[in-house]
Amino acid sequence: MMSSQTFIDLSRWQFATTAAFHMTFPALSVGLSIFLAICYGLYYKTGNPLYLQMFRFWRSIFAIGFALGIVAGIVLTFELGLNWGTYARAVGPILGPMICMEALTAFFLEAGFFGILVWGEGRVSKRVTMVSSCMVALGALLSTAWILDANSWMQTPAGYREVNGQFQPTNWYYTIFNPAFNYRFPHMVLAVLASSAWFIAAIGAYYLLRRRALPLARKTMSIGLVSAAVLLPIQLNVGDNMATYMTGVYQPDKLIAAEGNFNSGNTGWNVFAIADQAQQRNYVQVSLPNAESVFDFHNFSGDESVAPIKSIPQNEQPTVAPVFWGFHIMIYGAWAMMTVAFIAVIMRLRRRLYTERWFLRLVLWMLPVGVISTIAGWVTSESGRQPWLVYGKLLVNNSASGLSTGELIASLAAFWIVYLVLVTAWIRQIVREVRRGPDPLPGQEGSEALPPSASDAPAPSGLPVTPVEA
Repeated sequence: MMSSQTFIDLSRWQFATTAAFHMTFPALSVGLSIFLAICYGLYYKTGNPLYLQMFRFWRSIFAIGFALGIVAGIVLTFELGLNWGTYARAVGPILGPMICMEALTAFFLEAGFFGILVWGEGRVSKRVTMVSSCMVALGALLSTAWILDANSWMQTPAGYREVNGQFQPTNWYYTIFNPAFNYRFPHMVLAVLASSAWFIAAIGAYYLLRRRALPLARKTMSIGLVSAAVLLPIQLNVGDNMATYMTGVYQPDKLIAAEGNFNSGNTGWNVFAIADQAQQRNYVQVSLPNAESVFDFHNFSGDESVAPIKSIPQNEQPTVAPVFWGFHIMIYGAWAMMTVAFIAVIMRLRRRLYTERWFLRLVLWMLPVGVISTIAGWVTSESGRQPWLVYGKLLVNNSASGLSTGELIASLAAFWIVYLVLVTAWIRQIVREVRRGPDPLPGQEGSEALPPSASDAPAPSGLPVTPVEA
């Protein structure tokens, strides 16, 4: 059913806002759930109270994001039915069972053991707490798999037939393991693990700057940076393969828009571009000569390039700006994190990792880069699929419901206000937990803050510290 363009645009903004807000929490909570299982596993095996202190501290931060992520995820399912009713009817036989399986296999698993993880430690045996930690981590990974599977099917639909305007499954194996899922799932898992690793390392750097909880700070920062140094090269390789094979073969328009060249014959890789899609040109374009051949085709001859945007009919072109900048922000963020992680490896070998204050500040200020890069990747993936909702099969303009524009504007404004309040509260709570610091364990050196004389350098803004009495 055709709806007004205003309604469609507002519906897209509403869903994009909700999805970006929701994505902020899994970008951290999935990796933190695995980190909690590792911390408690090390405590369970060694009895070292430092690992228990780490478990208790990060558990409180994980619990906040986990709860808010659930709330935001529920809103998305309501928007599918309210704003995108035609789409929901068309894909219901495919996506309905996938979302149901996410609830049955992932959400129930997480919710069932979440209470034990958060409130059971000390009240139940160590073995039960260990199992609960592992089950919550497993549930987070399963949730990621099912949600990504549903979205990936929209990118590369497979194992279905069309009956009276509906997509009905014919082979669930091909439906679930569709081409996009096989590339995007490992890419997404690595993304959230790298985001969490960087978040963990940044908090450790903060405590090192303030000379508080030093054993926890050293161990936390070390684990985070080593994990990032291992994960990010793998992630860049997986992402490169996804761009080359999945995007280049199944969704070439997305790769074309991500490169941002309107005219043929340009073999440069655009570092910066401002697109004027209406005029089919770039206002500003800064390129690395002959680099597109290297980045996209791994050919150092410099004579290969991606097709220009003008090769796509204008009514079928993705919106270039969000695809281009989503892709480049994701890439720049990954390159920055990998560079700093390898500097950390060198500094660790030189025994200066925990003492160079300029480097600690750099790690701290890069705290949000992983989450921003992950959200930018989603913007690339979703914007690059346009103008299709189900790629090549169902257009966005044929998918919306018939709600009034006024109702949509009111709900969009309400969502933005509520989300702003929730994000502000979430950030403030994390800052409060970090300022409070880990609970001290009896007899453990570094559990308490040192006198002000031991931390005479100013704290980076955004994480103020209450002065500690001598």
